[in-house]
Amino acid sequence: MPFAKEVVRAAALEHGVCIRPVALRRTDVVTGQVEIVDVPCGATLASACPSCAERKRQLRMAQCREGWHLTEEPDLAADEPTQTQTWLAEIRADITAAHDVAGGAEREQLAADLVAVDEEIEGAGVRGKVDPDKASRRVRSTRRRQDAADLPRRPVDARTVGKAYSASDGKTFRPSLFVTLTLPSYGRVRSDGTPVDAAKYDYRQAARDALHFSKLVDRFVQNLRRFVGFDVQYFAAVEPQRRLAPHVHLAIRGTVSRDELRQVAAATYHQVWWPPCDEPVYDDAAPVWDGERETYTDPSTSTALPTWDEALDDLGADELASPVHVARFGVQVDAKGVLVGSADARRCIGYLAKYLNKSAHECHEPQSDAERAHVDRLTDVLRNEPCSPSCANWLRYGVQPKNARDGMRAGHCKAKAHRRTHLGYGGRRVLVSRKWSGKTLADHKHERRAWVLDLVGEMADRGDDADRYVWEHARPSDPDVPSISHRLLRAVAERVRWRTALDAAKAAADGPLDNSATRGRAA
Repeated sequence: MPFAKEVVRAAALEHGVCIRPVALRRTDVVTGQVEIVDVPCGATLASACPSCAERKRQLRMAQCREGWHLTEEPDLAADEPTQTQTWLAEIRADITAAHDVAGGAEREQLAADLVAVDEEIEGAGVRGKVDPDKASRRVRSTRRRQDAADLPRRPVDARTVGKAYSASDGKTFRPSLFVTLTLPSYGRVRSDGTPVDAAKYDYRQAARDALHFSKLVDRFVQNLRRFVGFDVQYFAAVEPQRRLAPHVHLAIRGTVSRDELRQVAAATYHQVWWPPCDEPVYDDAAPVWDGERETYTDPSTSTALPTWDEALDDLGADELASPVHVARFGVQVDAKGVLVGSADARRCIGYLAKYLNKSAHECHEPQSDAERAHVDRLTDVLRNEPCSPSCANWLRYGVQPKNARDGMRAGHCKAKAHRRTHLGYGGRRVLVSRKWSGKTLADHKHERRAWVLDLVGEMADRGDDADRYVWEHARPSDPDVPSISHRLLRAVAERVRWRTALDAAKAAADGPLDNSATRGRAA
């Protein structure tokens, strides 16, 4: 017989209820009433919470669908600053002026006040920083590599909507593209993705390409915009192939010929200007942290290791220096035209979101010893590869990581790119251009919720007045917090009431509704 808690969990999943709700204690400052309110955990992985992950996936699909075939330019005009925002900016100006002329303890106190005011400004709904730090960066020559294909540049028009075509019957349509880009081959592989000869398979090249894949995709979009002459917008999803190398699917608004796409992909590359990291300097004895000098030193001579900036200075002039790695795309570039509302459009959107609720290693789970060994070999190489300027693995190659601190150990970097669950790719799985739909993901979420509340009508007023309630986290061990099974049962009952009300409202507006098509799906 199944356990009772598993039955409750299955019922929650059937109705799309979060199985890991976060308990919050809500206090009504007017009446003094205190109640426990469960909010969804918001997990993006089905392995953590299938219900929340599915809601996130459906939201991404809606975002992709809305921006793919726009016929008019998205509205990107920002709201006018409110009086509160302007007032906070004036306070920030006064504190900034006082901070610039102050000294000692007064300056430190004013610096803390600046941080507090910046948090208030961000909480008031302001994007960006009112006084951003001017960070210095190294600039290298933009001269193209001699082994890279030439790529003509055109002035980029401000438009983002694709070209309209007219058919013989007078109808006008705007096709878009679904593009897939892959990395080059690292050796022959079998149908299950495992190498034919593991000794000849270039795992180091595969690891470095995965680490820098997001930069390569970004460079491809930049080159494509300069080549076609308009502000190309895209919705992209990154996922691993069976051979574990990442590839990217892009929904591109507008059309570009296949020959031009292949030309841009062949001419795209990303150079990594890092210190040499091919041969380890410290394999057995690790560098030692010197607390007085706040630096890592050689274990034998106690000489300070070169800092990150000093190591970059040693690379030499642009004409003599060479990048530690050059990432490129493979020759395989797939592209197909897609029309709005077609079966292909729905199929491509589903394909883009197919693995969004899974981690990289869950997309193709190993089924054999050979596949598991392939994952192990790639993970072993990734464990010692530097993933960023601040990676602890630079100690292995005789360089202090950027912003070095005590406790760093080569081979134990905590960045997600080194984890087995990410297979070397540490970037975002979903890449969306800023002008895709003119809305953020939070805007899409708010619109979906507002649509439900407007359709249901009588349930729209839930009394969520921000000034009336005080919220705080409640621990599961607190006496007033019910058991997880009780909270799930309560959430299932609420979800059933919502679904019944929503189905009734839909039936009244559009006619009978097939419940089988929406069972278990979140509103």
